[in-house]
Amino acid sequence: MRRRKPRGGRALRHSHAAPRQRPFEFQTATGQQMASVGSAASPVSPASSLLLPRAPPGVKRRGRMRPRRSELAVACPLVSVVFPGAVTRESCCLFACELLKHIMHQRHQLPLPYEQLAYFCRRAAKDGDVIKKSASMDLASKKCQQVLMELEGVLQHLEVMFRLTLVPRVLILLGGNVMRPKELYELNLEGILEGSAEESLKTASCVRKLFHSLFVADVFSELKVLPAMGTVVMLQGHRSCGVDWFRPKLNYKVPTRGRKLIVNLSCDGDINMSTLPAQHVTSDWEDYVWFQAPVTLKGFHE
Repeated sequence: MRRRKPRGGRALRHSHAAPRQRPFEFQTATGQQMASVGSAASPVSPASSLLLPRAPPGVKRRGRMRPRRSELAVACPLVSVVFPGAVTRESCCLFACELLKHIMHQRHQLPLPYEQLAYFCRRAAKDGDVIKKSASMDLASKKCQQVLMELEGVLQHLEVMFRLTLVPRVLILLGGNVMRPKELYELNLEGILEGSAEESLKTASCVRKLFHSLFVADVFSELKVLPAMGTVVMLQGHRSCGVDWFRPKLNYKVPTRGRKLIVNLSCDGDINMSTLPAQHVTSDWEDYVWFQAPVTLKGFHE
């Protein structure tokens, strides 16, 4: 018996496969159908509709949509700390030094907090004159002493830099290089009101407030353990400050990719501006350039 052909002269194909559609279009159409059925399927709420995969805007390459580079950048968390009064420049230097030591310990570049590590290394050096140590212990002690010596040198030169010039921003770069670090931590001091020792807040209370804010923000707990890697310190200063140790990087631009944390410090409250020295305005930052420490702090594990 002869099969009857449908009008148009083409035989029908008997296939259970769904018609081919482009990716993401199928998901969008499904979401529209579920929203229109109502009683047959549960309606799609605005929150759940955001979970449906959609085609990201980008460049089409070999038939596939590729996201733009700017969309691959990791979201940047921000920790803001507002001090209820002016602070001294020495306090700002201490903020940078303490944050550097804290980050190196939290990101597993130091096996212990800086003060504890310095204490144990000094005690080990004294005991080494009397007790004969194994080769592995001796090597670990030498690594510890080398890292502490380099870190103490950076901290001392930071103090010199803060005495020579106002420092609006400090960068702590972990891993990679200065253009593409694995992690970047920025201390922003542009909102600080600088005052004399008599008119300013106590340094100790400001340091406690800074680290309390970091503790509440909980920015380090969910991060993966990093291997031992290099840490580089960069900071902004006046182009004619006369610093010798830090190397100027006139064309440096802060990286936008990778993990980044900004710690923003500012001053507010009942402040008598007439008693404070002349404060810098935004236009003054044009004469400030980036300087890089010539030493890379090499982390180590026990």
